Amino acid sequence: MIDEVFRSLVEITKEIKGAEVENNKFCVSVHYRNVDEQSWTTIAQYVHNILKDYPRLRLTHGRKVLEVRPVLDWDKGKAVEFLLESLGLSNCDDVLPIYVGDDRTDEDAFKVLREVNRGYGILVSSAPKESTAFYSLRDPSEVMEFLKSLVLWKESSSP
Repeated sequence: MIDEVFRSLVEITKEIKGAEVENNKFCVSVHYRNVDEQSWTTIAQYVHNILKDYPRLRLTHGRKVLEVRPVLDWDKGKAVEFLLESLGLSNCDDVLPIYVGDDRTDEDAFKVLREVNRGYGILVSSAPKESTAFYSLRDPSEVMEFLKSLVLWKESSSP
């Protein structure tokens, strides 16, 4: 089903300059950040028209991306919980989960980490915005600096 929708969306958006359709295995993302603003409505209409034939799929909105995904009670917060539990890290005191994200859909993960007081969510955004993340970084280069700092800290504190 996801593959069918992916192929349909690739075909129908191929004439729209800058449109990018990505098959993420469990969902299809239609990126329109490089599309002329006048074509945004057209892309949204194409996606809605295709979804009419797939009642078991739903549409979610991210930052200049439309995501087609199965109708499941699943989000990035549940994914964080699942990973921690399945890896046996839910109650592990020597592991600090850190989730870095730049999209509305990342808020579910930030919220889970905040609610269980187990790790930190970090929002990546060039503009201040409301978020359940504990911290924020301005852009991917700041994320890289943060990650490098973590590695250096870990290396210097190792026996």
